[in-house]
Amino acid sequence: MASFSFGTGNAAKLLRIPLYLAGRLGTLLVPRSRRWVFGCGAGIGDGALALQRHASAAGHDTLWLTSSDREDADAAARGIRTVRRDGVRGWWATARAGVIVVTHGLGDVNRYADGGAFVVQLWHGIPLKRIGLDSPATTQVPDVPGAPILRRLIALLYRGATQRIRVLPAASHRARGRLESAFGLGDGRVVVTGEPRVDVLSTGSADDRRDAASALLDRVVGDRAPGSRVVLYAPTWRDGAPDPAVPTAAEWVRIIRVLEESDATLLVRSHPLGEGAYAPPLPTARVRMLGAGVLADVTPALPAVDVLITDYSSLAYDVGLLRMPVLFLAPDAAEYARTRGFYGRFADVAGDDAADGWDDLLGRLWHLLADPAAFDAASTRSATLSAEMHAYRDGRNTERVYQAIRARGIPAPRGAA
Repeated sequence: MASFSFGTGNAAKLLRIPLYLAGRLGTLLVPRSRRWVFGCGAGIGDGALALQRHASAAGHDTLWLTSSDREDADAAARGIRTVRRDGVRGWWATARAGVIVVTHGLGDVNRYADGGAFVVQLWHGIPLKRIGLDSPATTQVPDVPGAPILRRLIALLYRGATQRIRVLPAASHRARGRLESAFGLGDGRVVVTGEPRVDVLSTGSADDRRDAASALLDRVVGDRAPGSRVVLYAPTWRDGAPDPAVPTAAEWVRIIRVLEESDATLLVRSHPLGEGAYAPPLPTARVRMLGAGVLADVTPALPAVDVLITDYSSLAYDVGLLRMPVLFLAPDAAEYARTRGFYGRFADVAGDDAADGWDDLLGRLWHLLADPAAFDAASTRSATLSAEMHAYRDGRNTERVYQAIRARGIPAPRGAA
């Protein structure tokens, strides 16, 4: 079931306007320190974790703002100091921070205390679907009297929030243009450094990456049959609408049959804001759930995956760093293009033959897993797509982002030479 929509989120934001104003007044009175605070809408992970590790190793005072017991435990396991994001302590930590690092939005930290800080927005993927100011979904409000005025107000609030961003990394010049448009940013604030979140896909040898990723998957989803190939299904969020690709009972039977014939395991990663009803109707070891509740950040697990199935996820660009074949399942592509929109044409990414249902998709998956030539051709296409969107693949994106932050006036750690 969908768990969040822009409409309900924006309605709550309008009701909180007095709190935003009070928080802004408070930050005018509180001096900021050299501390860096981090938050991530997906948990302890993503590019925020990569940059936190780098900044901490460089000697900066860092703190992570959490929103759940699980995040507290995940941070403690990594030796990261935390404060709960919401409440007085979270407000004070955010208000005192000199640098704020987020991956989704300013709500990753305390949303009432970001005024006057140096904001680093790492984002969480190369946009394929339109986002931010480029998407009508961003300014949705409930259908109430005065809705057009409320939408304009939301747009003004969103643009005001994005103008606080001082550094926003882009994977390439092509991605930079999308981010500049989506966030309404210019004057060099979107920088082509590569994205810290994908450094893990380019660091070390391919064998080492796969071994580490396989061990991670075994920990979170259980041991898999030796030699069994791994297929990851990652549908994206439908802005609060139901997911049209949830399989029927009959489709589940066919999915499991293809997995058994191909000796493969399907990992289902629904979007954390719109979990679909993806549990198969019969028990099987061939299908495992890999939602955000199981693994907050999927990127470190990708080297253990053999094939990606998705619709509009930015993972389609990322897995090309690993030469991973991608199959597209998009039954609502035409409607999605009309209501949400894409950067460019969906066919430029997915090709002209994206599957519109599971029967079509399963035939392609079986062929891909059975024919080494087809697998190699799909791998080459995936790598080519990725090369068009990722300018760097040297594992040093985080370092370049850090240098971009320092170059904009953020001081070195105390005591550093």
